Amino acid sequence: MPIILRTLTLLMLSNIFMTFAWYAHLKNLNDKKWYIAALASWGIALFEYLLQVPANRIGYTELSLPQLKIMQEVITLTVFAPFATFYMGQPFKLDYLWAAFCMVGAVYFMFRS
Repeated sequence: MPIILRTLTLLMLSNIFMTFAWYAHLKNLNDKKWYIAALASWGIALFEYLLQVPANRIGYTELSLPQLKIMQEVITLTVFAPFATFYMGQPFKLDYLWAAFCMVGAVYFMFRS
């Protein structure tokens, strides 16, 4: 599997865990104390780091640091929009689409020669 595809896959999986760590407690643990939510989030975030660290190490063999960063930001938006809509029940907004178009521009500038 090409390095960019391995990096992309691992970063996508890590971001799914991180999105749940950051936001799922707002839905699932809303009635619990904040420190219970923090402990649960840290537990989820551990899996994020077990994927994210190798992803960045693998990716850094062929990608620059800014390229890795913009890839992560695009993945964050790609994961967040469905999470917010389907899991958290937030209405889909066209702003997600406009933000995605801006990110495409950012990707262009980071990956152009």
